[in-house]
This record gives sequence, structure tokens and C-alpha cells, in this order.
Amino acid sequence: MNALFPLHATTRDIIVHVAVTFLPEQSEPDRGRWFWAYHIRIENQGEQPVRLLSRHWIITDGRGIQQELEGEGVIGEQPVVQPGKSYDYVSGCPLNTATGSMRGAYTMIGSDGETFEVTIPHFALIAPAVAE
Repeated sequence: MNALFPLHATTRDIIVHVAVTFLPEQSEPDRGRWFWAYHIRIENQGEQPVRLLSRHWIITDGRGIQQELEGEGVIGEQPVVQPGKSYDYVSGCPLNTATGSMRGAYTMIGSDGETFEVTIPHFALIAPAVAE
């Protein structure tokens, strides 16, 4: 799992795995635009189903400028993750710098009605030309 998803964070019995890919075909460095895709896997190792209600992202560009994004669910869904199961989705992040980072949290609710925050691990956004 770590080879596919090198980054992860665990909150309670929920593990959030992240893999990041730079997308050169969607980036235009000459125009100040870089684009990454990130693949998230939410794994429920608990004993009760959980529903993802909302997300909160903090995106920081290479100049240190932060942008906060909040919204219901992910990619238009509020998935329920059953015990022993996982939920995957892919989304993207454009930046006006060749480097940056993302971190955040999901608000979830268990079948017992309790809401709680689940940490999304901090991950770097680095265009390959910058990493070399």
C-alpha cells in the first residue's frame, strides 16, 4: 500500500492515503500555471460505517500564500465507508507557482451520530523541473 500511497494519516480508525502526480499535459509554465492530480483513499478500519460530510483544504503556493477551500463531500458525493472497506477518488489542484502544498481535514459522522475530524496528511506539490 505504501508504494501506491506513500503519504497517510490516521485519525481514530480512519486512514487517509494520498498519492500525488504532476500533470505536465495540463500545465502551462510559460503562463504561470502548474497542475497536479491527487488520489485519495479513505480506509475504514473501525467497527462502524462512517459518512464523509465535508472537506476543508489549506492550499499553500510557492510564495507562501494560503487559500482555504471548504465544501460538502468530495467530487459531488458524501460517501459512506463501511468497516473494512475503502473509498477512492481523484481530484486536482492548479497553482500559479511550480511548488506548493496541501493539507486538510474531512468532517465525518459515524453510525452512532458522532461527528469528528479526520486529518488529511500534508503533501507537497512540486513540478519535476523544480525537483531536479
